[in-house]
Amino acid sequence: MSLRRDRCNRQARPAGTVRTMPIARPSDPRPQISWSGWGDPTQVSALPDDLLRRLTDALGLRGPRPRPASIEEIAIAPSRFSGAIESELAAIVGEANVHSDHDARVRHTRGKSTPDLLRLRAGEATDAPDLILMPESHAQVLEILRVCSQRRIAVVPFGGGTSVVGGLAPRVGDLAGIVALDLRRMNALLELDEESRLAVFEPGLLGPEAEALLAARGYTIGHFPQSFQYATLGGFAAARSSGQASAGYGRFDDLVLALRVATPAGTLTLGRAPRSAAGPDLRQLILGSEGALGVITSLTLQIAPVPQRRAYEGWRFDSFQSGAAVFRRLMQDGPTPTVLRLSDEAETALNLALPAELGQSGQGGQGGCLAIIGYEGSNGDVERRSAQAGAILKAAGAQPVAGAGDSWAADRFRGPYLRDALLDAGALVETLETVTFWSSLGALYGAVSDALRESLSAQGTSPVILCHISHVYATGASLYFTVGCAQLEDPRAQWAIAKAAASDAILSAGGSISHHHGVGSDHLRWYEREIGELAMQALAAVKATLDPAGILNPGILIAR
Repeated sequence: MSLRRDRCNRQARPAGTVRTMPIARPSDPRPQISWSGWGDPTQVSALPDDLLRRLTDALGLRGPRPRPASIEEIAIAPSRFSGAIESELAAIVGEANVHSDHDARVRHTRGKSTPDLLRLRAGEATDAPDLILMPESHAQVLEILRVCSQRRIAVVPFGGGTSVVGGLAPRVGDLAGIVALDLRRMNALLELDEESRLAVFEPGLLGPEAEALLAARGYTIGHFPQSFQYATLGGFAAARSSGQASAGYGRFDDLVLALRVATPAGTLTLGRAPRSAAGPDLRQLILGSEGALGVITSLTLQIAPVPQRRAYEGWRFDSFQSGAAVFRRLMQDGPTPTVLRLSDEAETALNLALPAELGQSGQGGQGGCLAIIGYEGSNGDVERRSAQAGAILKAAGAQPVAGAGDSWAADRFRGPYLRDALLDAGALVETLETVTFWSSLGALYGAVSDALRESLSAQGTSPVILCHISHVYATGASLYFTVGCAQLEDPRAQWAIAKAAASDAILSAGGSISHHHGVGSDHLRWYEREIGELAMQALAAVKATLDPAGILNPGILIAR
């Protein structure tokens, strides 16, 4: 289809309405991802013997941890639904799009946090959904919500299943069961408005699928988080995702111009213009709502031309503080790179120690802190910004690291696979992230590092703590921590203690409980403290209006 025929006049179509015939859908089947780890299970490499010995000595690992050999060994509870309920729901989506088999239920249980995976690796999925439904339209989603509200059945919207904050672990309470609403069949590029540089998508498209559909027409979203390969556009919006090129393209929520949302109370159509003074922007209620207020059924995104050139450079700073100061200068005074990422001393040193097949080896220069700085755009624009920023970097004492940028670009989606290998070896590995203003960044970095170190050391498992900055603004930056130590007999309880200590430290030091992972169930206690009781009451009132029976992802974001 030509670009001319893909164009549409959005001014002639009310916000939230969509074409009856989509422009395109993905042609390849959706990948089957690991049920007990991240992504493609064939990408997990066993740790080399020499690295395993070093980790055992450094962390005191207590030996490999066994896990079920097959998905059939996972224990799940019997379905709570009668044949009548299944038949009623099947009448909405068709028998072929209803799944209650053991395999499907396990694969739709929880997300991909380390605690989520540890439960599966222990052979337990007793909170598996009772039924998986795969609708293909907004109308079908509305009807599912109507029936489930009447029957008091919890509904968990399911995109790629990549939540790392308990966002797919609802608190069912006295509800009659759980339906996982898998949106993979809602996977079309619906409209392309070249004049406004907007595209309308259904929510079930995976990141690579959406990029391929746009690239064929010369455009990109520019959103590449670490979950990119397996997360969906709807999930990006529902969790306020932030991609690795956020300095250039913006966070995902910056790119959302309009939304259509199915709720038990009806349809929301939000967004008629880039900005509006027509009351509060209700799009912001849905962005970050994690399926607790409604199901996103289409979203209009700002897009950009595919860049002529992508160039990624490595630079070494003497310290984390000096690198952060230069990042602040670039964001406040320019030139602004597209990608800005700064590893602290510990993360830089670990990258040096990793074999090439496991990570980004060779990136670290001679110690210090490695920065990855990227530029995307026209050839001239990339050359100009690189030269101008390079002069600033050199004046600040930074030194170029040959090949580091290309190595990072090649390996940037491989980190979670290393976590799987480490879990197999008996290490406890997990991440957490936060964000604050520049004036509080140093104190926040120290407070969270100390809390993690003290809480894990007190349990007899001295940790390795790594940190990097990967999302930068004129006013502040995010901090992303990776923690590793030996697993105890109950590693989930072990991590819960450390996570609580770190979360307390985040709030005490002036940070937000999440920059881009979301709230889920894991962060709910601290989210309530962060925004206050009155704000939580207001949010609960919105939920009561949109979801009177409280069926949408109960216990996620809002404790009810």
